[in-house]
Amino acid sequence: MFKGFRDFIRRGNVVDLAVGVVIGAAFTGLVTQFGNSFLKPLIQLITGGEKVGGTFEINDVKFDYGAFITAMIIFVLTAAALYFVVVAPMNRLNELRRRGQEPEPAAPSEEIVLLTEIRDALRENGGGRRL
Repeated sequence: MFKGFRDFIRRGNVVDLAVGVVIGAAFTGLVTQFGNSFLKPLIQLITGGEKVGGTFEINDVKFDYGAFITAMIIFVLTAAALYFVVVAPMNRLNELRRRGQEPEPAAPSEEIVLLTEIRDALRENGGGRRL
C-alpha cells in the first residue's frame, strides 16, 4: 500500500495536483470578487437599487435572488474561462497529435543517455540500490 503511494508521489502527480488546486482557488477568489464588486452592484442597480434590488420578502423572509443570479454568472464565466484556457487548447493539441502534425518530443541528451546506461549497468552488477 505504501509502495503505491510512494510511487505516486515520485511521479510528480502530487505536485501537479497541488499547483492545480492553488491556481484554481486563486482563480475562484478572483472571479468571486469580480462578481461581488461588479456584477452584484449591477444587478442591484438594474433591479431597483441597493435597498430593494435583488431581493424580495414574503412573511418577513428575505429572498436574495440577486446573489443567485450573481453566482450563476460567476459559474458561467468560470466554466467559459476553463473551457477556452484549458479544454480547447488541449483538444487542439490532441487533434494535432492524432494527425501527426505535432513534432515528436526531442530525444534525451547524451548526458541523460549516459547516466541511464550507468544506472542500468550498476543495477545489473548488483551495485545499484533500489529506492
